[in-house]
Amino acid sequence: MNGPKPKDWIMGIAPYVPGKSSGDDGRKLVKLSANENPLGCSPAAGEALNAASASVDRYPDPGSTRLREAIAAKHGLDPARIICGTGSDDVLHLAANAFSGPGDEIIYVKYGFAVYDIAARRYGGTPVIADDKDYGTDVDAILAKVTDNTRVIFIANPNNPTGTFAPRAEIARLHAALPGHVLLVLDCAYAEYMDEGQDDGTMELAESQANVLVTRTFSKIHGLAAERIGWGYAHADIIGAMNRIRLPFNVTTAGQEAAVAALAADDFVSMSRAHNAKWRQWLSDEMSALGNHGLRVVPSHTNFLLVLFEGQVTAEQANAALMDKGYAVRWLPGQGLVNGLRITIGTEEETRGVAQALREILETAG
Repeated sequence: MNGPKPKDWIMGIAPYVPGKSSGDDGRKLVKLSANENPLGCSPAAGEALNAASASVDRYPDPGSTRLREAIAAKHGLDPARIICGTGSDDVLHLAANAFSGPGDEIIYVKYGFAVYDIAARRYGGTPVIADDKDYGTDVDAILAKVTDNTRVIFIANPNNPTGTFAPRAEIARLHAALPGHVLLVLDCAYAEYMDEGQDDGTMELAESQANVLVTRTFSKIHGLAAERIGWGYAHADIIGAMNRIRLPFNVTTAGQEAAVAALAADDFVSMSRAHNAKWRQWLSDEMSALGNHGLRVVPSHTNFLLVLFEGQVTAEQANAALMDKGYAVRWLPGQGLVNGLRITIGTEEETRGVAQALREILETAG
C-alpha cells in the first residue's frame, strides 16, 4: 500500500482501552470499571445541563469564562491562570504538546494513568517509567530518571489505577529537586475523595511556582463524566502556551453551565464523599477477609480499590468470572497490573453484589 505513512511514534502508541460496560456477548453489566459517581450528578447540575442543551445553534464561550471565574471563586485562584479542556485528559495532552517533542523525555510512575504514555508518544517524546514503591509514587525513583532531556513529569495524586497517595512533604521534595525547565504536572482527578484536611499542597505549588501545573476534573465526584470537562491551573506563561494550541470551543455550553452549577452543590459533593468513604471501607474489609484466598487490598484514597490476586485464582480468571456474574471491573495487564483488579465503589447494592460474587468465585475454586 502506497498511502500516507504515520509517524513511527504514533504507531508505537497502544490505544487507550476504556472500562467495559457490557460483556463479549453484548449483555449489559453492572459497570464498576470506570470510576464514575454511582450517585450521578447533583440535581442543580442536571437541571443546568438540560436547560443549556435546549440551545445548540451557537458556539460555546471559547474561553469558558464563567466557568473559570466560578472555579477561581471556589478555590481562591486567579481565573486568568485557569485553562479548561475536554476532560482533564485534554489538559494533560496540551501540556505534553506545549512543552515536549521529539527527543524529549516525559517521566511517569510505573502503574500510572494510561493517558501519560499516550500523551508522551503522541508528540514524539520518549516515555520514561520510574519504579513504584508498593504501587505508589517513589520520589527518589523519579528523581533518578531526570536528565537534561526531561521536559515533563506526570504524577497522579491520588494515583489511578492504584489509589495510593503521596503526602505533601514528598510532593514538595520532588519539586524542590527538579530543574526549572521541567514541568511537573500534578493530576488531581480524585482530589475531592481525599479525607477532610488531607492536602498534598499541589495548588499552593501551582500558585507560587513557575513550573507546576495542577489538573482537575468534573468527571469523578461531580458526576459529569459524559460532558468531558476538566481544568488546569498554572503560571500564566504555562497557561498562555497551552492556550495557543487549545482547540477553540473545546467545552460545550451545556458542560460549562453544568460545571458551574456543580461547583455550588456542596451538599452533593459531601454526600458523595461520605457514601464513597463508607462503602470503600466496607468493600476493603470484605476483600481483606478473603486474604486466605490470596487477596490483598492496596489502601485507597479514591473511589476505587485495587485488589491484588496472589492465590490460586488469578485476576484474569476472576475478571472473566465476574463478567459471567454480571459485573464489569477493570483488569489492567496493559499497565503491568496482571495480578490486580480495579473495582469502582458503586451503590450499596452494586458494592454488596460484587463482593458476594467475588466471594462465590473464590470459594468455588477452593
